[in-house]
Amino acid sequence: MEYSFAPPTAAEFQALYGETGWGAWDLERFARALSGSWVVCSARDEAGRLVGIGRLISDGALHAFVTEMIVSEGVRGTGVGGEVLARLVDEARRRGVDDVQLFAARGRASFYEQRGFVRRHEDGPGMDLDTVVATPGARGDGEGDGGADDHAGVVSRR
Repeated sequence: MEYSFAPPTAAEFQALYGETGWGAWDLERFARALSGSWVVCSARDEAGRLVGIGRLISDGALHAFVTEMIVSEGVRGTGVGGEVLARLVDEARRRGVDDVQLFAARGRASFYEQRGFVRRHEDGPGMDLDTVVATPGARGDGEGDGGADDHAGVVSRR
């Protein structure tokens, strides 16, 4: 496996998203996402095919946020995700940012906990915008059920 901080092409990024069921957007949106990244770590197999990616966004001083950790189905469980995450955290710290945060997908928090991340307290900060509920012009009154929590907020240990 080859790891690098060279971002993939937008088409490769889009293909990995599609292959793993993460979503479908146009190529231009993937290009914008890559260009807005602070750090991108790519994992490629022996044939040079993108099989894993992790991205950080950051203010470059206080905080970095893992925006994606995507690993191709065919290489899951082989350590690719752990290596990508370790490289992202190491690079953030090398650049002077020790506070690395993320939202773990449902059922995936233990992967991050095994790598030094801890869950936020249940009453801790952090919310996710529910784009299905939020519609243009709609105003909420702050009451209501709000839906289920899809993500567990976790932060790195210092």
